[in-house]
Order: sequence, then C-alpha cells, then structure tokens
Amino acid sequence: MASILKVDELQGITAAGDITVTSEGGAATQSLQQGLAKVWVNFNGTGTIAARDSLNLSSLTDNGTGQYTVNFSNATQDVNFAAISSCNYRTTTQTDENARTTSAVDISCAIGASGSSVVGHTDKDIVQVAALGDLA
Repeated sequence: MASILKVDELQGITAAGDITVTSEGGAATQSLQQGLAKVWVNFNGTGTIAARDSLNLSSLTDNGTGQYTVNFSNATQDVNFAAISSCNYRTTTQTDENARTTSAVDISCAIGASGSSVVGHTDKDIVQVAALGDLA
C-alpha cells in the first residue's frame, strides 16, 4: 500500500530552505529549492497578449512584433538566473541579456535565415518562458 504524506510546509534541518532529494539510484542529490522554476508563463503573443497560466508573473509587456517583457511578481536574488523560452513553430527564441533585471526578462521570437542570422521577429500564439534561480 502506498503512503501519503500531507504537509503544508517543508523545512530543512540545517537551513529552512535547504532540502536535498536523493536520486532514484542514490548516486546523486538534487537541491529541491534550486530545482524549482521560480517564474513561468505560457501566453498568447498575438493581438492583445495574455497569460494562459503562470507562476510569479506580475505582467507581460508587448514591445513590438515578436518582442516581449516578462515581469516577475517577486524578484530574483541577482541577474544570474537561467531564462528558458520557446515560441511555437519555426522560430528561435532569444533572450536579451542586456535588458535582464532581477524583476524581468526580455525575449523575442526571431525568424532566422540560413545560418544563424535573424531576419525579423514574429508574433506567436504560444510563447513560454521559465526562470530558474534564487528568489531574493
């Protein structure tokens, strides 16, 4: 019979936010806190942009064709978080590293030519962004 553990809050013994999970084979460990997305959003990037679902999102900004800012409700500790994004069907997602702050990240849905050069941007109906790192 499977066990069910129901709790409202988890705290580590050494530090409240430090909980380590051992891998299935027991050879590696993962910090539970470090392994969680701190911000994520799935939004419609066409017309009036709107989030379908999200976590820790305060707002979205449409900066022009295929260019968006994802604004966080709670800031990250620093700008060294990992921003992961995607736009649907035949586009490349780019993160503007110069516009990254602890409370927002700019992304664009780019249309590429042969090679790696960007020839333009395009609005997409499915845009997804996640940020992994430490909250402030």
